[in-house]
Amino acid sequence: MTTYWPWWAGAVGLALVTVYHALATDRSFGVSSAWDRVVHWRRERRLERMDEEFADDRALAEALAAATAEHFGPGPSPVRQHPYGQPGTLRVDVEPPAGDRPAATSGRPAPLFTQAALLISVFVGGLIAAVTSGRFELRLDMGPGFRSLVTADPVWMTVLLFAGGVLVGFGTRLAGGCSSGHGLNGCGRLRPVSILATAVFFGTAVAVSFLLWKVI
Repeated sequence: MTTYWPWWAGAVGLALVTVYHALATDRSFGVSSAWDRVVHWRRERRLERMDEEFADDRALAEALAAATAEHFGPGPSPVRQHPYGQPGTLRVDVEPPAGDRPAATSGRPAPLFTQAALLISVFVGGLIAAVTSGRFELRLDMGPGFRSLVTADPVWMTVLLFAGGVLVGFGTRLAGGCSSGHGLNGCGRLRPVSILATAVFFGTAVAVSFLLWKVI
């Protein structure tokens, strides 16, 4: 018989992981978004280089001005003046103090290396837990429960697992996050969309489990 941690120990562990990730990276915890970025690492690395190149607001403004002038031609020289302006002159707002600007990392995803480390840690942590508990076993199916409830045919089992994985990936991207992003982070921050998404996740799981174990 398989023994598990008490529910409260698992809850405390998940909470600590979520809080530590938020404090260490200043960003939300999510596995599906990390997987998406690691799979498309070339594109993400290119975007990171662009972010590093234009990390300075002044450098970004100068680059945009140069690109605009190159495309549309040089325009009238701006006149720096009083914020209310004068007739016949062009108003240019004075640059706000550095303390009033948003943080440079605001809204930006975590570095690619950080998210790759997150995925590797999830895999290594599961491997360590399986080995230390004495239940580590390499297998090509989902176990006797899956065989007895769904199918024992290895071909159909592979087809069903593949189709299920595709649907999970599609639903995750459609919902804008997975159970870790919405359930742990979003619900913890009381985001309405995350509460709704998590209710759909777990409500569907409960309904399917009931159908498999009680009806079918």
